[in-house]
Amino acid sequence: MSPKMQRRDFITLLGGAAAALPLAAHAQQPAMPVIGFLNGGSLARWTHLLAAYRRGLNDAGYVENHNVAIEYRWAEGQYDRLSAQAADLVARQVTVIVAGGGEPAALAAKAATSTIPIVFTVDGDPVKAGLVTSLSRPGSNITGQVSFAGALGAKRLGLVLDLVPASLVGVLVNPNFPAALNELADLKAASEVRGQQLVVFHATNESEIEAAFANIVERRAGAVIVCADVFFVARREMIVALAARYAIPAIYVQREFPAVGGLISYGISFADQYRQLGRYTARVLKGAKPADLPVLQPTKFEFVINLKAARTLGLTVPPSLLAVADEVIE
Repeated sequence: MSPKMQRRDFITLLGGAAAALPLAAHAQQPAMPVIGFLNGGSLARWTHLLAAYRRGLNDAGYVENHNVAIEYRWAEGQYDRLSAQAADLVARQVTVIVAGGGEPAALAAKAATSTIPIVFTVDGDPVKAGLVTSLSRPGSNITGQVSFAGALGAKRLGLVLDLVPASLVGVLVNPNFPAALNELADLKAASEVRGQQLVVFHATNESEIEAAFANIVERRAGAVIVCADVFFVARREMIVALAARYAIPAIYVQREFPAVGGLISYGISFADQYRQLGRYTARVLKGAKPADLPVLQPTKFEFVINLKAARTLGLTVPPSLLAVADEVIE
């Protein structure tokens, strides 16, 4: 072989090896982690909380579709879908499952896997629900956050009675939502202490919600407490409109209701909760074991008053309530 041919062959071989280098380097890069986002609600109603969740991921250096992927599964308030959705995420071998929107999603995720890490948000007590061994030492492959929405029933009863001294208060509850049953028990205990009469109405679908409000009016309840439930949150405009139609003062569990015209709400900041959820997910993605991460408890609560709704109902909000409100919507 001539020296010229040897030189040309060497350059060709070198060029081919150089071209192959990026492919080899790419093949050695670790696969992008995948979050399985399982939620009992709907995307249309969860957009602001999803944005808060992404901010929490961003705080820890994770950006969706850049260095982390997210597979979304929404149950649209139909909790019987969650088991199949959780099983699908497990079959796809996601890196971590984020179960939001209450106990149903968390329980479905836990039933689906004992190995994939799970980070949840729930309203009731996760120990009583059988999700974790204790708040400080969750054990197994699961941890998360709790809002204790049910434990705030007595507080909501007191606030609505400070605004409307009603002799009879209606309670709207979805019996399929575990945390709501805890809240109902808390409300009944508080009403017994106060000597306050309650009348309870169950609703699991839209027609039952409408019937419940009609019955509340028929029973001449002076106010209504709408218990925690993802299904109710997804239909907040409908519920607020019914309260306005029947001129019934109502208190809700989160500011999303007064934001669309509801009267008052008291509960945790769900936007803050979901940002913290994003940060907790990031810790798991970076290698933390759920068993070593204590269940987070709420630190920020919001009391929101919609003054326009109050005026429409002919109510004067006492200065004492305005003074303690975290937000007043004009």
